[in-house]
Amino acid sequence: MATTEASPGPGNGGRWARLPADVREEIDVFEKQLRSVQAGQTPEKVFTEFRLRHGVYGQRQAGVQMQRIKIPLGMLTAEQMICLADLSEEVSDGVSHITTRQDVQFHFVDIDDTPDMMRRLAEVGITTREACGNVVRNVTACPEAGVCPTQVFDVTPHAQAMARFLLRHPDAQNFGRKFKVAYSGCAERACGLARMHDIGAVAVLGEEDGRPVEGFRVYVGGGLGAIPHQAKLYSEFVPAGEMLPLAQAMARVFARLGEKENRARARMKFLVEGLGPAEFKRLVEDERRKLPSDARWRSLVASAAEYSEGPLAGPSELPADALRDSVFAAWFETNVRPQAQEGYSIVEVSLPLGDITADQLRGLAEASRRYIRDTARTTVSQNIMLRWVSMRDLPALHADLDRLGLARPNASRMADVTACPGTDSCKLGITSSRGLAAILDQEFAGGMSAAADRGDLKVKISGCFNSCGQHHIADVGFLGSVQRKGNFTAPVFQVVLGGTTEGNAASYGMVTGKVPARRAPRVLERLGEFYAANKSDGETFSAFVERMGKARMKAEIGEFALKAYEEDPEAYLDNRQTWAYHKETGVGECAGEVVDQAEFMLEEADRLVFEATVDLDNGRFGKASDGALAATRRAADALLSTRGLLLSDNYDCAAEFRRLFYDTGEFYKPFAENFFRADGANGGEVTPEDSRRRVEEAALFLEQAQSVYSKA
Repeated sequence: MATTEASPGPGNGGRWARLPADVREEIDVFEKQLRSVQAGQTPEKVFTEFRLRHGVYGQRQAGVQMQRIKIPLGMLTAEQMICLADLSEEVSDGVSHITTRQDVQFHFVDIDDTPDMMRRLAEVGITTREACGNVVRNVTACPEAGVCPTQVFDVTPHAQAMARFLLRHPDAQNFGRKFKVAYSGCAERACGLARMHDIGAVAVLGEEDGRPVEGFRVYVGGGLGAIPHQAKLYSEFVPAGEMLPLAQAMARVFARLGEKENRARARMKFLVEGLGPAEFKRLVEDERRKLPSDARWRSLVASAAEYSEGPLAGPSELPADALRDSVFAAWFETNVRPQAQEGYSIVEVSLPLGDITADQLRGLAEASRRYIRDTARTTVSQNIMLRWVSMRDLPALHADLDRLGLARPNASRMADVTACPGTDSCKLGITSSRGLAAILDQEFAGGMSAAADRGDLKVKISGCFNSCGQHHIADVGFLGSVQRKGNFTAPVFQVVLGGTTEGNAASYGMVTGKVPARRAPRVLERLGEFYAANKSDGETFSAFVERMGKARMKAEIGEFALKAYEEDPEAYLDNRQTWAYHKETGVGECAGEVVDQAEFMLEEADRLVFEATVDLDNGRFGKASDGALAATRRAADALLSTRGLLLSDNYDCAAEFRRLFYDTGEFYKPFAENFFRADGANGGEVTPEDSRRRVEEAALFLEQAQSVYSKA
């Protein structure tokens, strides 16, 4: 983009004149809109989506914002790291948080600081545009792309071209919800997670005139969130040169036909599910044929293909005596992997909670300048990866990282926990996911130190059902929720077992129990011991869970569940919090605690959901679906009982629930609508996917019912 002189505006002056004119104008417009809403001239509702499209997201705490910063493919230069470090001190709390989509987030930002922050980021080639909002989010890719020994080919240029093409594209501005794209260099490993995205591209080689041709196996309609969907195969092979027009055609179909009113069903996964994969593909192919030719389809791929990266130093061998140092040897075993290029290694810098301080980030930038040539990448596991490290430099790099407090020897191990912000800053958080992650970090340094370096269990934590911590694809996932017993409300974590990141997130876990938030570390410890004692040789945890069955797994952690009239006061406290999660809501009679009928019904609904899960686990799909509906009705009955309705009244459960809870807005409408759809279904054959979805929907309905009841 050419630099031109700009017209007068809020951000124009000598300092910003060197920014590309269109980028400068874009940020100027943002600042004008901000000042307009602050002056009461623009409605806040109108401004909200506008600021989201610039990455400015409302935080749990009043008066401050979370700023999301787009890092396509996670690629960071040393100059960019220093800029981020400086800004984190000046406008935030001195911490850069790495997300599960390779972005960077600042928290506790004053919105008045955002325009100049955006300009300073733009000076080093970073944008916040479309980091949030109903647009195409950050394009992610394997952080090892280009240096991975198992890759089919380097997906970096193709993912770069996609990120540049879709950013600000007019066909990608009219969605009902967000749209996510991911690239993976191979089918087997976990790095790209292509099968849990709206568009997932997995590198494959085709053939043309006897020559190998780069292309992609393309998946569509994947996603986690409240109801996770495994992506559907769109095509076994799409030539690499066709990926940009294909994405454009998909964006146009999604913009035209995707849900706009009901945000809970506005993701592409619901459109693909509703139309069916074959009809969705037909519509996309029709749209592709109608697209006017765009020179950028070729030019962006061509310019991205010119990208190359290489080492700062020549290839070498590890010094012969390096592994005699036990501290270095432990780090080398867990955090260093050989590159495809002989004589070089990949180094993963493990970040607790995905956080890195300003001093650490500046120090890491300086270390990068000493040992590599701008080849750092953030990872979906919330770490930072340094590539092209010459083997002889590893001991010196380790010493530098150790001085920065960045030499933790636990990358890709059990202690390398992934967690979303949860109640620390997110408006949607129910429990403290970061609190649990921090407690686990302490435990791994103490009583659970023997389990810390296990490579066969991955832990992911979400503070609510939206799955920002990706709990569905963990070996052991924790999902924040709430449960009432008697007169008290407790923060709990649902325990999700059976998922995996391998095979690009080939399978999702299911809820297998729920425990008070502070008992989650003991649950993880028990599950690890149970797995170690009973697994077969080479058996993964997801295969182990499938072999054992959900009932056996739930029984193993049953002693940690919240009991009726729990006497342990810690059962009602969240992690890293000393105050009551919820105040006492009533006083029992002296002859004994008075238990609402609703509580018994919710307990029954919980049992029915789990039984449906077991039926699903054992292939009884029709029975699982029926059980899920029965559980949902029982949870609805529980709430209706608080309004004076008795089961003996023989009322229409769905109709009364609609009248008393849906129409009044007291119950989260998308979950209620799932109930209404299931209640109105006319039987017929139930597929495994239908059954799984209905069980998931029943579990979500029950958790929302618990939440509503806890406020009664």
